[in-house]
Formats: sequence, C-alpha cells, structure tokens
Amino acid sequence: MNSKRNVYLDMKSIKEAKKVLFDQFGQHVTQVETLNVVNAKGRVLEKPAVAVVSSPNFHAAAMDGIAVDATITFGASEDSPKTIIPNKNAFWVNTGHAMPEDTNAVIMIEHLNIIDDNTVEIEAPVFPWQNVRKMGEDIVATKLLFPRGHRINSYSLGALLSGGIFQVDVYKLPKVLIIPTGSELKQWHEINIDQLKPGDVVESNSSVLGGLCEDFGARFERHPMLKDNLENIKKAVKTAAKQDYDMICIIGGSSAGSEDFAKPVISSLGEVYVHGVTMMPGKPLMFGRVSDTPIFGIPGYPVSAIVAFEQFAGPLLLKMQKLPEKEMTEVMVSPARKIASKLGQEEFLRVKIGSVDGKLMSSQLPRGSGSITTLTEADGIIRIPRNIEGILEKESVRAQLLRPLSSIEKTIVIIGSHDNTLDLLADQIKGINGDISISSSHVGSMGGLMAIKKGTCHMAGAHLLDPEDGSYNISYIKKYLPDQKVWGVNLVMRDQGLIVPKGNPKSIQSIEDLKNKQLSFINRQPGSGTRILFDYKLKMLGLSPDDIQGYENDEYTHMSVAVSVLSGRVDAGLGIQAAAQALDLDFIPVVTEEYDLIIPDTFYNTQKVQVLLETIQTKQFQDRVMSLGGYSIKHTGRIMYQSGE
Repeated sequence: MNSKRNVYLDMKSIKEAKKVLFDQFGQHVTQVETLNVVNAKGRVLEKPAVAVVSSPNFHAAAMDGIAVDATITFGASEDSPKTIIPNKNAFWVNTGHAMPEDTNAVIMIEHLNIIDDNTVEIEAPVFPWQNVRKMGEDIVATKLLFPRGHRINSYSLGALLSGGIFQVDVYKLPKVLIIPTGSELKQWHEINIDQLKPGDVVESNSSVLGGLCEDFGARFERHPMLKDNLENIKKAVKTAAKQDYDMICIIGGSSAGSEDFAKPVISSLGEVYVHGVTMMPGKPLMFGRVSDTPIFGIPGYPVSAIVAFEQFAGPLLLKMQKLPEKEMTEVMVSPARKIASKLGQEEFLRVKIGSVDGKLMSSQLPRGSGSITTLTEADGIIRIPRNIEGILEKESVRAQLLRPLSSIEKTIVIIGSHDNTLDLLADQIKGINGDISISSSHVGSMGGLMAIKKGTCHMAGAHLLDPEDGSYNISYIKKYLPDQKVWGVNLVMRDQGLIVPKGNPKSIQSIEDLKNKQLSFINRQPGSGTRILFDYKLKMLGLSPDDIQGYENDEYTHMSVAVSVLSGRVDAGLGIQAAAQALDLDFIPVVTEEYDLIIPDTFYNTQKVQVLLETIQTKQFQDRVMSLGGYSIKHTGRIMYQSGE
C-alpha cells in the first residue's frame, strides 16, 4: 500500500482562494456560437443586439372599429352628430390591422351608431393617431435592444424577434468533464440492493455535480468511474486536458489520505494553486491547471462536494459566460439554541427556518459532511465567520435562503419527540394543501416543551409519562409551562418496546434481560419521553443505569435506534413498534403510550394549524398510520388537555 500522505500546506480562506482562482482563470471565456433566437433563452450575448426593423413596421389599429382621417370627425357631438360612409371616407378595421391609406385614427366600435350598411353616425370627434399604434411605437430600427453581456430571458425573445433579429452570437455553454473516483464506489444501475455489502457506497456525487453544472449554465459529461489508481486517473486527466473541456472536476481523492490521488495527478501534469480552504464542510478542496484547463479536486463527502462546487467551480462557470455570481436571498434569523463553531474555519451551517409569531427562528441540522439530507431538509444556510466561536441563542444573524420566504412562512414548526407518523402527516398535508408544509426537529419531549416556552415553535410532540399517576404530558405542562395556555391534542397511541434483531437471536423477553444477559443497549437522549419511560421501568424493576451496558449511548430518533440494532451495533434498543416493523426487526412490547401535540393557544386557531388538525382526522391519514403497525387511532384528534379547563 502507498504510505505517502498529502499535506495541507498554506490553507487559504475562501476570499483568498477565490482571488487566486479568478486571477488565474478570470479571463477564461468560452467560445462564441451563432444560434437561432428561439433556441437562445438563457444564453449571453457576445455582441450588442440592434433592431433591424421597426415594430410595428406599419401604422396599426389598436382597437376594433372604423378607421378615418381624424379631421372629418371634428365638430361631431350628441346634438350635432356626423355621418361617415364605410368604404368611402371610413374603413372597417380589427385590432392589429394595417391602417388604410389616408387614415390616422380609429373610432371604437362601441362609439358608433350604425344606421345601415352604408351609413354610420358618430357623436364625438377623435384626434389624430387616437387608437393607433404608430410605426416604430415599440421599436425603431437601429435601436439598441440589448448590450453585449445581456442574458436572454423569455421577454428578450419577443423583443429580438419583433426587432427583426432572428440569429444571435452568444457564448457557448461551458463544457465540464466530471471524473468520479473511488474503489469503494458502486454505480446505481449495477447494484442489486439486496446484495449491497458493508463498505459499498452508491456513487451519487457525479449526478449531483452534473445537475449543479446545469444550474450554473454549463453542460457536462461523466467519465466512466475510476478506481483509486494513480496512473489511470492521471491518464484520464491528461487525455481530457487535450480535448475541448472548459473545466475538469475529479471527485474524491482531494484529501490527505494515502489513496487520495487528485493532488499528485494535478501536480504531475500541471500546477496546484490551492489545496485546502478554511471552510467547513469542503476543506479538502483543491484546484490548479493542466495545460490551459482549470481542474478541481472535489471532496468525496456529498455536502463537502456541493459546498466546494458552489463556492468555487460554479462561480468560475458563470465568469466564463460573463455572468455575475448568483445572489442569494438573505434574511435575519434567530437560532433556537446556542451554536458552537470552530475558530479558523468559515462554517456553512445548514438550518431549518420557521416563522413563529412573526419571528424567523432557525434550528441547526446535523453537521456531517456526508449527510446529503441535511441539504435536502435545509431551509437556509448560516455562514459562521472563521474568527468567531459560535452564535448565541436568539442572536440575530444572516441566513441565505434555500427556499422562498413565502414557503417558509407557511411552514408548521414542530419541535420535540420523534414519531414516524410526523413524516406521514407532512406528506398528507402536502397532498391536501400544497402551500403548507411541516418542519420537524427531534430534540425529545422535554426539548419540545422548552421550545414552546422560548417561543421557537408552533407545537411540540410529547409523550412524557408521569410515574405517579400514569398520565401523559399534563403534569409536565403544568410544571414547565405554568403561565402559558396550551392545547394537548392526541396524534396517536403507540406501542413502545424493545427493538431486537430479526429472529431475536439472544431470546430477549424483557428489560431485565438487558442486565441478566449482559446485552448491549442503545438509549434515547436525556429529556426524551422514551428515556423517561426507560428510567421509570428500571426503577420499578430495582435496576440502575449502571446495570445496563450502553445506557450512556444515545440516539435522537426511533429509526436511528432501529438502525443501530439492524447494523449489529447493539443487541437492543427501546423504541416504537413502527420503527422495528419498518426495518423488519423483532419487537417485544413494553407499554402503550400517548403521543400528543402540545399547541400554544397563540397558534391553535391559525389557518395552517387548523389544516393540520383537520388532516389528522381524515380517514386517509388514519389508514396510513394503521398500516405502519404498532399504533392506535382511537384518540387521534381528541383534545386531551387544555390549560385553564
């Protein structure tokens, strides 16, 4: 095995790295091609567009009616109408018709008194050029329609054609070659999902970056996937650099590992200008030159790849077409919790954003560079500067929007305990009312109540057991939200129990077995209703956390617990039956519990919340819930608690 490792030397900030990029390649512009105007939408003019003809190129009637020389109408009034004679001194016209010779006005048809086929009376005069579109009214021949560098949009097409311009010289779309590398990668069309082995990775980055190329106005080709082999990658890049590509992107191999070949490939064939940028994710980005072609080493982790491309390769593609960088819509948001950040690196933090009582609140998504869903679920990105250690709770900061603000304002923000039916509910609402969506963050039942207290959500999901009387949520609401009027509405009753591998190979029958058989366990996070239930059951059985191997290890969702069992990481975890059934695992019931939506009175009667409450009572939603297994809908939609009642 090759034991050599790359080293990040002289890492640069985003600003410094971009300066290097544009100093080296900022003057690279794609070649020019001539296109028919009708095929040129989205393209950039290389030459100014000057009208060849006037529009209209004749005097045209602007109304349906009768065309006349305006002077013959002078003096007409209600008391003294004038008579005009069709086909003699007046001529019938429709909108858009050329004006007959020696006419300069149109009398609207509704202002005519038609006596017979040969006689028409008028009771008011018209002035010259009234209701007429004069020649050149819109465009005069030789007029500059658009300067060079103009990007042709749908409206531009109409102006160009009207001005007699049927062909235009535009900059060619940049052509990008994407080279995916990695011995662990598998192409989607070659995979049998049932035979996917540990270590196999579905190659997705080339598709994502190809789509981004198109978003930045470029076209792309995908090179056949290459294993981690220095000579093969080098050969592919050398060949590509001699062809007509405007950019080459090597995906993977840009980091500092012994099997990361992007740097030795670029440096052996050309020159590396930057290796390593102080940003997170995307730090391993590199770029350089081979022959006269810019070449990027794009990190292999999906989110790192996207951020690196959007910050560097994408802007260069725009520059090649003489287009400005994309402008992102920015809003001020307040984080629901304090956000820590590492000094020395600018961080692109993916967040969910919701409009709660007129304030835009954000909650951070997981930071992993390999978690593509943190971008698909994100509403925006907060850029944390490299010189600060984080953001305080409710501190006002800028966020770049990934969704329209109007869509965010129609989003219901649910923070609290996780339940699989929330995903069903989000889909069901979208199907009924496409304007309204759900954004749910899973921080546990207690985290949900605290979010209500801080005013950072519209509702919380909770299943907090009171060990004194067996009730759910009420005592906690009274204790932690004593001054707030809230509604508790049941979403579902659900079965909680031990999730174990298919076939239950360790013959687990109860919570006591976790101690007796010294089995590994995965817990839920502190403050979650499932953690409180587990602690309650341990106490009833006379057990302590120290008796449970893995008590201190936790996950934030029932599905994460189920995946931990499925992967063999643990022998058991406490979760809902629906999660076990979804992954074809076995389930040992422990308790049936109440899962409620806790809704502040402030939001209870809002239109979007009422849509949610109506949706959960529909037969379609309830049928879908029951198909998951482990649920009861006998109380779904029922008000279980109301403050002050």
